[in-house]
Amino acid sequence: MDMTEVSELICPRNFPAESWKRIVANLSLITVGNLIYAAGLNSIIIPQHFLSGGAMGIALIAHYLIPVLNTGYAYLLINIPFFLLGWFTISKRFILYSAYGVLSLSAITAFGNFGAIKVVNPILAAILGGIVCGAGCGMVLRSQGSAGGLDILSVYINKKLGLRIGITKTLVSAIVLGSGAIFLDFEAALYSLIYVFTSGKVLDAVLTGFNERKSVLIISDRHEEIASGILSRLRRGVTYLEGCGGFSGKGKRVIFSIITMTELSKLKQLVFDIDPAAFMVLHDTLEVIGHRHGKLKIY
Repeated sequence: MDMTEVSELICPRNFPAESWKRIVANLSLITVGNLIYAAGLNSIIIPQHFLSGGAMGIALIAHYLIPVLNTGYAYLLINIPFFLLGWFTISKRFILYSAYGVLSLSAITAFGNFGAIKVVNPILAAILGGIVCGAGCGMVLRSQGSAGGLDILSVYINKKLGLRIGITKTLVSAIVLGSGAIFLDFEAALYSLIYVFTSGKVLDAVLTGFNERKSVLIISDRHEEIASGILSRLRRGVTYLEGCGGFSGKGKRVIFSIITMTELSKLKQLVFDIDPAAFMVLHDTLEVIGHRHGKLKIY
């Protein structure tokens, strides 16, 4: 594959929105995310002898068992089968970005000079490590690539089954942690569970949590006034759903809308100021894609 073919894959001509600026943005996200992740790894996780999940977890176990084996080099070798999976099942563009992610993370981990952060309490160290590494990993996955390893497997499962990436990483990581508890230190594995859980939560927050939305259903006889208030005061879209009262048999217009968390209190005040007898149902959303809410991520 020559450079022209590589360029066409990461910046295809039939997708005008995919420009060199976007390529630079993706590579920047991957680079900064890997710097943050490697800093957390070298400064907190390795000095505390914590474990991790996925490919990095295997690399850490190998490093602890064979100290002369550098974690970055081990991580690079372990990623080969994951690359084969991604190349044939996700997309070549995603894998090209991920190749940069793996190479940069391996290099930063192997050669980065990060001083150890001295945290005496291992629980606090696990939480801090989870925050730092989860934020770094989340930044990488906000690009159109990954840092390889379990990220590739998680994206594959997300595409096929719709399971959230953070949940997938946490579940599969348990297998690696269990192996580390058997071959290394059981107590360190328990602390590592805190790290993995925190990392998964922070990762999901970076990907979707900071863009959290609520879906709302409102039933009221004064639906026109409420809908008008949502459109004019909250500047949110409104969709009418046709309903029917189970007891009365009368037709009802149900208001459906998507709002942010900060708009929730304003919506409640708006609705019940207009109709104190209104009925409102709120739903948490995992992700909202569409106009003014979010864009579909194409791998």
